[in-house]
Amino acid sequence: MMAVMSGELFPRSRSEVAPGAVHLPDWLPPERQRELLEACRAWALPPAGLRTVRTPGGGTMSARQVCLGWHWYPYGYARTVTDGDGAPVKPFPQWLGDLARQGVRDALGVAECSSPYDIALINFYEEGARMGMHRDSDEDADDPVVSLSLGDACVFRFGNVESRGRPYVDVELRSGDLFVFGGPARLAYHGVPRVEPGSGPPELGLRGRLNITLRVSGRPIPAA
Repeated sequence: MMAVMSGELFPRSRSEVAPGAVHLPDWLPPERQRELLEACRAWALPPAGLRTVRTPGGGTMSARQVCLGWHWYPYGYARTVTDGDGAPVKPFPQWLGDLARQGVRDALGVAECSSPYDIALINFYEEGARMGMHRDSDEDADDPVVSLSLGDACVFRFGNVESRGRPYVDVELRSGDLFVFGGPARLAYHGVPRVEPGSGPPELGLRGRLNITLRVSGRPIPAA
């Protein structure tokens, strides 16, 4: 699934940022990026659409978010948008889970995960938005986290499992890039200190950055 961006003098290559954390540039070809963008636009519509996340301290996240499968709120999961319009969370499509598993195979060489992927957190970064250092620790499973980028490039800061501070590595993520972290890196702190406005591919037609983060909840499906 690897595709080389046109105009690259030296095509970017796979890199292991830390044990268990791998960056695969240009993993999604342009047509798949467009398909994923159109799906994100549909998911962002109400009900259970794009929302501003409010933190327990009374602040707000600058990146807006929509969830699939399970609704994330600080710091837990629900089946309805408990901190929004109260609507049932949108379903997680099987094709998105297939994409996550393919990403894990390509990045880490892992054939299977313990459970199906069933969560998508989709964050939309407009100009000036960022994400502070945090860990993805609200799941009941330790399967790798799969991150896909669309639109503007960003600085993705990948740290350590002990604290939000150094050591960390800054990685440029561009539209179509895949980043997977699992194993010893599964609970590493990470964040987005900066997005580069206007740096996305013009043909995609997206102003801003979308990050699609795919996870395994490890939770049973509630009875209907």
